[in-house]
Amino acid sequence: MNREKRIFDTQSIVLCALFAALSTIGAYIKIPISYVPITMQLTFTTLAGLLLGSCKGAISVSIYIIAGLIGLPVFTNGGGFGYVLQPTFGYILGFVAGAFVAGLIVGKRKEVSYSRYLLASFGSIAACYTLGTIYFHIIMNLYLGNNMSLWKILMLCVIPFIPGDVIMSLLASWVAKKIKYHLPL
Repeated sequence: MNREKRIFDTQSIVLCALFAALSTIGAYIKIPISYVPITMQLTFTTLAGLLLGSCKGAISVSIYIIAGLIGLPVFTNGGGFGYVLQPTFGYILGFVAGAFVAGLIVGKRKEVSYSRYLLASFGSIAACYTLGTIYFHIIMNLYLGNNMSLWKILMLCVIPFIPGDVIMSLLASWVAKKIKYHLPL
């Protein structure tokens, strides 16, 4: 089979596993504040999309999520299937969408500008914030019975994180630009 048509060759499997491991490490680099802790997960999941592309990036983050749901302590507060009832689980699901969006924006170009990486990083953040905020709203209001407005959720889970995530985007874009040529992709 032609190498370009194979998505699951050994190299791809190793790189997907590497980014799943980096996502796990990113969960433990944290500053616990409010409902949503500051972690490095978004940085690593965005890098997965920037460097591996939309499909492989999303697969690597999905591996991370599956590992957590089967009970491995890879999430910020452990693991297990019960994690799906955590209000912040939507942000974890958003990592998959974010990696996919980042990879989609970068595309399969050999030469990618820093500005395109940055746009892709911002797209990753937007996807993560959107999915995470919707999920948080559903769990808080429908499952837990709290009456939390969208504005309050944004003030709690999104707005305080924007400055740090902009810095993360600058860093992830710079790293992707620097190491893209050194990865055997």
